[in-house]
Amino acid sequence: MNYIGSITIDEDLMDAANLIEGERVQIVNINNGERLETYVIKGERSAGGICLNGPAARKVAVGDILIVIAYAYMDFEEAKTFKPMLVFPESVTNRLK
Repeated sequence: MNYIGSITIDEDLMDAANLIEGERVQIVNINNGERLETYVIKGERSAGGICLNGPAARKVAVGDILIVIAYAYMDFEEAKTFKPMLVFPESVTNRLK
């Protein structure tokens, strides 16, 4: 708990979602409504893990459903055609088996 905080994400999931280490993300906990912002740490590839670290860990329980949101800056024209990327961890980990 004595840590600034972050979210560790399996490197395969990071690749699938186009996230980079150190990127700022918003975490939304579907189970309890908590929201927080933190940064991404690269986790063990193919382990399927997502782990909140430090004080952020108090905002979730094992088994909670989380949404990890990354934002991007872009010009108006690009934004009109931008399609967000959605990644569902079970589909990524099942594909790897």
